[in-house]
Amino acid sequence: MENMKNSIINCATLDELEKVRVEIFGKKGALAAEFAKLKSVPGPEKKAFAEGLNKQKAELQRLFDEKMEEIKALELAKRLKSEAIDVSLYSSISHKGALHPVKDTMDRIVDYFTALNFSVESGPMAEDDFHNFEALNLPKNHPARDMQDTFYFSDGSLLRTHTSPVQIRTMMKGEAPIRIIAPGAVFRRDYDLTHTPMFHQVEGLVVEKGDKVGFAHLKWILTDFLHEMFGDVEVRFRPSFFPFTEPSAEVDISCIFCEGKGCRVCSHTGWLEVLGCGVVDPNVFEAVGYKDVSGYAFGLGVERFAMLIHKIPDLRSLFEGDIRLLEQFR
Repeated sequence: MENMKNSIINCATLDELEKVRVEIFGKKGALAAEFAKLKSVPGPEKKAFAEGLNKQKAELQRLFDEKMEEIKALELAKRLKSEAIDVSLYSSISHKGALHPVKDTMDRIVDYFTALNFSVESGPMAEDDFHNFEALNLPKNHPARDMQDTFYFSDGSLLRTHTSPVQIRTMMKGEAPIRIIAPGAVFRRDYDLTHTPMFHQVEGLVVEKGDKVGFAHLKWILTDFLHEMFGDVEVRFRPSFFPFTEPSAEVDISCIFCEGKGCRVCSHTGWLEVLGCGVVDPNVFEAVGYKDVSGYAFGLGVERFAMLIHKIPDLRSLFEGDIRLLEQFR
C-alpha cells in the first residue's frame, strides 16, 4: 500500500501519472492482483478483506485525483508563463491595414478635384421626385426614367438613383459661380456581375455667369483627370444622350488590359466606357431659377473605377467583405 502511495506522490508529469494509473488501477494492475486473492481467503474473512481493499482503493484514488489536479495546475501555470506577452513592449510584428478599394478610389477622385478648387457637397439619400427627376429634365412618364429602376417608398419619396440631386440643391441655395463634386452612395434595383443595388458615384458640376465655360473646358478637365487615374491612356468622347445635359457624351479610355489591341474585357473593341458628361441643359437651369449662365456636368461610378484600377472581375466581390480579397490591398 505504501509503495503504491509513494508511486503516486512521486509523479512529476501527467505521462508518469498515467503509467502509475495503469500499474495500480489497470486490469492487470496491483489492485486487480489484490482483489484476485479473494478467491483464496476463507469465507468468514472475505468480507473484512474486501472492505479493507475497497478502503485502500478509495484512498489511492483520492491521492491519484489530487495529484492529477496538482500536476495540471503546475503545467498550466508553466504554459501561461511561457506564453505570457508584455503588451507594453514594442513588437516588430505588424499587420499593415489598408483602405477598402472603393474608399481608396473615392479618396483619389476627391483629392484630384479638390486640388482644382472644387468643393465637396452632400445631400440626403432619401429624395423626392422633383430633385431626383423633374428638376433634371426628367418629367413624369419620360422614357429615360426607365434607365434607372428606382426604389420607391409608400409616400412617394425614393432612394436617390444618382448624386445629381445634390447639384440641384446646391444651385437652389446659392448663385453662380459653382464648382462642386458630389460623392456618395446611390441606389438602383439591379444586381449582376457589373451592377449592385447600392453603389457609389461622384458627380461634378461647374456653373459660371455668362458663357465662360463650355464643352472644351469639360473635355480638357476630364482628359487630364483620366490620365491622372489610369496613366497614359487614350481618351475619346462619343456623342450620347442624357436628359440633363445637351450636348452629351460618353467618355472611353483605351483598354488598360490589352492597351487598345482588343480583348475579352473590352469586347475586342480596344475601348472601355468610364463616365458620362455634357453641357448642362437650359431646362435644368430654368428649373432652379438660373439665368444667363453656362455650365457642364459629369458623373462616374466609383466601383467601375476601382474594378479597372485594381483589375477586379466581379463588382459584387467589393461588397462581400471577403478577407482574401481585401488583404491584397495592404
